[in-house]
Amino acid sequence: MLQVLHIENIAVIEEADIVFDRGFNALTGETGAGKSIVIDAMGAVLGQRTPRDLIRTGAAKAFVSAVFTGVPEDLPALLENGIALTDQELLLQREIYADGKNACRANGRPITVAQLRQLGGSLLNIHGQHDGQLLLDEERHGDYLDSFGRVEEELSAYQARYREMDATRRQIRALSMDETERQRRVDTLRHQIDELERADFKPGEEEELQARRNILRNSEKFLSAVQGAAYCLSGGEDTMGAVAQLREAENALRGVRNLGETFAVLTERLEALQSEAYDIAETVRDLEESYDFSPAELDAVESRADLLYRLEKKYGPTVEDMLAYLEKCRMELDGMEYAGDTIARLEKELEGQKKRTMEAARVLSRSRKAAAEALEARIQEELRQLDMPKVRFSIQFTEQEPAEMGIDAVRFLMSANVGEALKPIQKVASGGELARIMLALKNVLAESESVGTMVFDEVDTGVSGRAAQKVAEKLAQVSRHKQVLCVTHLPQLAAMADTHFSVEKGERDGRTYTSVRRLSRDERKGELARLTGGDRITPAMLAGAEELIDAAEQYKAGLPK
Repeated sequence: MLQVLHIENIAVIEEADIVFDRGFNALTGETGAGKSIVIDAMGAVLGQRTPRDLIRTGAAKAFVSAVFTGVPEDLPALLENGIALTDQELLLQREIYADGKNACRANGRPITVAQLRQLGGSLLNIHGQHDGQLLLDEERHGDYLDSFGRVEEELSAYQARYREMDATRRQIRALSMDETERQRRVDTLRHQIDELERADFKPGEEEELQARRNILRNSEKFLSAVQGAAYCLSGGEDTMGAVAQLREAENALRGVRNLGETFAVLTERLEALQSEAYDIAETVRDLEESYDFSPAELDAVESRADLLYRLEKKYGPTVEDMLAYLEKCRMELDGMEYAGDTIARLEKELEGQKKRTMEAARVLSRSRKAAAEALEARIQEELRQLDMPKVRFSIQFTEQEPAEMGIDAVRFLMSANVGEALKPIQKVASGGELARIMLALKNVLAESESVGTMVFDEVDTGVSGRAAQKVAEKLAQVSRHKQVLCVTHLPQLAAMADTHFSVEKGERDGRTYTSVRRLSRDERKGELARLTGGDRITPAMLAGAEELIDAAEQYKAGLPK
């Protein structure tokens, strides 16, 4: 559960600490006081996209942290990101800077916004006031059903078959071009293959060419350096080189090496120097004799390097890339020259793939239809509890051509009144009905999720009277097995809460400030009276608020623990 939410410099909230309890937590306040900003802060610390203009005016950054308790140690999001818990507690933190940068941590460990979002999604769900409108999008109906039915295994098996089939279809389409286009492509491939084969590049040739070109371009400097070194080491007709002089020095000391350790050591050192100098002189002599520089060779190397550069621009940044492209062209040309045979083979394979794809699609569809029956029954029961006993809810299947998500086009139908036919939900549901249907759907889906906290941001929009009381009772039921945080304007929902917070806005030194305050029982009566009658609070309204709280406590006392 979410135990503590700390907020700094989020919109009109300069600083706030909210300590939530288990069960049903309600937040109320005047319109514009900042209730939804608290929800925005929760979204920020859960890794949701947060605009920079949410940072309080004049502040360099915003900061939000959240402490979650009772977190399962085997939560996949924790294991995947290597995050350890302390007594099943998890501290999430996020700093948002005015330049768009973010700094996120989980139990002190730096993480990315994406990792924060993954963690947050497994701890808390936020259901906004516009979520009901999502029911109007039929494209999402199948997603809701799949989430309830847990058909991941069947869907994965189907998609593997479908993608295999789709890849074969694309191959056939690529080979089934008209004759003019095919001949144009064949000519292009033959030209490219011929150009690369005539070049006859070898792996590693680029580095060898570069090294040889550098030597040839600096041949005079090379010869001068080698010849100078050879002269110094080996000498000339009239001079002794370093090798000979070291030999003379060694011979001079050799005769007295037995006269003491100093002479012996010097003789050995000169012997080693003379041997090393001799080896170097031989290597220099080999270099001088091995290199034969000519303008013709330089021209040939330059031409080869220019060809390499020109073809790299066309076929790849390295010789290895060009050779890979050559092999690809050969394979494509073989396929096109024998396109008829290839298409026949692929079409035969495609028939088998279609059959296997449809078999997997039928398995997926059966699982979905079984899930749909269970979901219909669950939603119908939830709607009955939400004071919609005469509403009929149904899930319609229409078979379509195999696509990425299967062969099922799924849409939700409902009948709002007795005797009326089932129709698409977006055509018959009012705003209040949409809100309650979405609440029912979210409640059913949440039962199978590990998320311990559910946040409802004004999901009671369009609901009043008896329906509002039923929504309040439903949230109370949900709060017995999950923590519920609810932003509301309805006294029925606020009265049902176990813990009640007031979000209040004020001014100080020409700036607007919002604070969040936990209400006592007497303060709750005043807030419920305000929700009912506005600023003109009468003793009768306070008495009515008292009755609301008493009735709510009596209802909750009868709920199963």
